[in-house]
Amino acid sequence: MRWKVPAGVLVALAFFIPAAPAVAQTEAPGLNEACQTVERKVYKDIRELVTIDLDTATDLQVRVLTADILAAAMADSLIVLPPAIQERLKGTPDDLRAFLKTGMQNAWSTDLRINVVRTLTGAGANVEAATQTVLKNGTIDTYLAYLNDGLYAARAADCASQPTPTPTSQPTPTPSATPSATTSVASTPASSASPGAPGGEGGGLPVTGADAATVAGIGGAILLLGGAGYLIGRRRRSRFVA
Repeated sequence: MRWKVPAGVLVALAFFIPAAPAVAQTEAPGLNEACQTVERKVYKDIRELVTIDLDTATDLQVRVLTADILAAAMADSLIVLPPAIQERLKGTPDDLRAFLKTGMQNAWSTDLRINVVRTLTGAGANVEAATQTVLKNGTIDTYLAYLNDGLYAARAADCASQPTPTPTSQPTPTPSATPSATTSVASTPASSASPGAPGGEGGGLPVTGADAATVAGIGGAILLLGGAGYLIGRRRRSRFVA
């Protein structure tokens, strides 16, 4: 019973520890699958945390080590190792020692392999080739080397091989000329009355020139013919009476 309280405390502490290792593991930026610069994810080598002899260490030392491993696993967002550790913390010290010797590395290796497979999403030719090589090897050292360095080198090669998109030049729309306001010039209406015509609006102009002489000559001839006719008719009437 005395181990149940320390085990619960160690699990609780593990939730507050991950922030420190995560900050310490940051390295130079890398490229993601979309060739965008991102913060490089660095996976902790959990084996470096095992600095005690599991056979001779005290139960308390084993549980403190377990809490450190749990914190590192949670900082790396692993999905298999953390629940496996929490389950072993509920058991006896001997069960925990046995897990740290063999079961811990098996669960951790599974987590690393899962993360390697995830890098195939949206991967280019170089990343795919590197991933297949790593999966065939199947060792923790290979997984860590790929996830921490090989993946970013392969992505850089894929991004460098992509053709640079040529910006399509779009013709600048020519602004249509704004039609200027057309000034309607009111045409002066022609007078319906012909020049010189009597009764026209505003009066006609007097007839002059050759047309006036012709009209005057015709009028004079008519008067002479009328006068001659009047005299002849009068003479005939006088003779008939006499």
